[in-house]
Amino acid sequence: MTTTASHHLSPAFPGRAPWGTANKLRAWQQGAMEKYIQEQPRDFLAVATPGAGKTTFALTLASWLLHHHVVQQVTVVAPTEHLKKQWAAAAARIGIKLDPDYSAGPLSKEYQGVAVTYAGVGVRPMLHRNRCEQRKTLVILDEIHHAGDSKSWGEACLEAFDPATRRLALTGTPFRSDTNPIPFVTYEEGNDGIRRSSADYTYGYGNALGDGVVRPVIFLSYSGNMRWRTKAGDEVAARLGEPMTKDAISQAWRTALDPRGDWMPNVLRAADQRLTEVRKGIPDAGGLVIASDQDSARAYAKLIREITGTKATVVLSDDVGASKRIDEFSENDDRWMVAVRMVSEGVDVPRLAVGVYATTISTPLFFAQAVGRFVRSRRRGETASVFLPTIPNLLGFANEMEVERDHVLDRPKKDGEEDPYAESEKEMAEAEKQQDEDTGEQDMLPFEALESDAVFDRVLYDGAEFGMQAHPGSEEEQDYLGIPGLLEPDQVQLLLQKRQARQIAHSRKRPDSEADLLELPAERRPVVSHKELLELRKQLNTMVGAYVHQSGKPHGVIHTELRRVCGGPPSAEATAGQIRERIKKVQEWATRMR
Repeated sequence: MTTTASHHLSPAFPGRAPWGTANKLRAWQQGAMEKYIQEQPRDFLAVATPGAGKTTFALTLASWLLHHHVVQQVTVVAPTEHLKKQWAAAAARIGIKLDPDYSAGPLSKEYQGVAVTYAGVGVRPMLHRNRCEQRKTLVILDEIHHAGDSKSWGEACLEAFDPATRRLALTGTPFRSDTNPIPFVTYEEGNDGIRRSSADYTYGYGNALGDGVVRPVIFLSYSGNMRWRTKAGDEVAARLGEPMTKDAISQAWRTALDPRGDWMPNVLRAADQRLTEVRKGIPDAGGLVIASDQDSARAYAKLIREITGTKATVVLSDDVGASKRIDEFSENDDRWMVAVRMVSEGVDVPRLAVGVYATTISTPLFFAQAVGRFVRSRRRGETASVFLPTIPNLLGFANEMEVERDHVLDRPKKDGEEDPYAESEKEMAEAEKQQDEDTGEQDMLPFEALESDAVFDRVLYDGAEFGMQAHPGSEEEQDYLGIPGLLEPDQVQLLLQKRQARQIAHSRKRPDSEADLLELPAERRPVVSHKELLELRKQLNTMVGAYVHQSGKPHGVIHTELRRVCGGPPSAEATAGQIRERIKKVQEWATRMR
């Protein structure tokens, strides 16, 4: 490997010293290089957690292959326009010139390859096939799971790069929510007959956290009371985190994210306070709000302006202007950026340390990519903080940050069982959309947000939960927002335990009249699953059925009477608390008739 090629590589966390680069490569990057050079495979899949340095590893390998004449040119395939430019810039820093604007025809002699998008390959697969046939080519497939997004993209990649001399596939999220096969990925059948993706080298979040390569992530969850009107004109009230139907969860979630309510301003204010604390240790730390649509993004930016007195950078689409704004934000020390859905995976803004998850996308892949924006570490001790609504799926994903997953082709069907990783292909396609145009879907949803408030709910860290519910602005909330921004992972755990112990002790001294919130430690407030809610509804229906025989009244009359007496929406939209109240009431009626 040439001196030029290794000169600018990341100096973080060196390991052994092959090729004279001990002060340049991380230990996992060197380990992956050693394995590749020893085996010399045609196809190689490297799975490394976001922020671990996949780009550095890939370009180091590209430099080695070029230097040893194994290949003569390089093609990088990236998910977005911004990322292909980022790849070209990173390659240039180590002496490999890639053309990010290539479209057709012969390549200028000053370049050693091209950087293109999956969409671009999908349009002209034969162009790239011809280039691979003419010269020995290394193809780097960045975030390879995107090649399985559609049949046309997958087929185009297979057609274009089948003749390539070497293929290096990279991903930080090797699982998909559908069963579309990913090109050039090996699938191995397990003892259960299910085929799963097989990586040649894996470097997970847990390992990276232990090595200090990525930041520990503190998740701060906010609940609150939501009220909305359905298409039928019924007003529904519910509390985030309480068991309810899937539709009701979705509508309560949308109500929380409505910028006209109180939930978003309170959460943004809390996130900005957290950012202020983090900036005491990381002076240029930035925050990112991940929004669902353009109107919400602009409204959130306006709220940030009112809260902080400073303007937020708004990124509405993945066009040239957006790419420039991302680069400018990366280089300056502004506080906040607001992006529609997310800044694409792999976008390098290392100073992002505080995030607000203000989108209703609930696939594990999207969540992992979104959180990946905040984990890139520049020095030991940095922490990341992500603010979430108390939604069961999101809390589940947050608690499983260190779980490594493979892409499963033959997903087993389980009757009647909810599987959070078995999201529909339609939702996954929605999650991975790169366009940010207003699709009009907002107007089609059968509800109208009326009001919302926010309550600090819990902190999730390393699979454990901490904290007791508290009002925004309260001393209890400030205790968690004020956690120092520079801490080692074990120090984070210890500090959270101390904070919760102090909060519980303070709560016990408080008069009952002041205990207006559910004062239970987080681990005693599990978010009840959709399955458990179905069981409650089944229990209510059984009780009503028994009362039908006892009273002689029809089912519908009894349910209507329960709604009138107990309040709340129809059973299908009722919360767990409302259903339990109705069960108690029908039991009371049955007892009176005996």
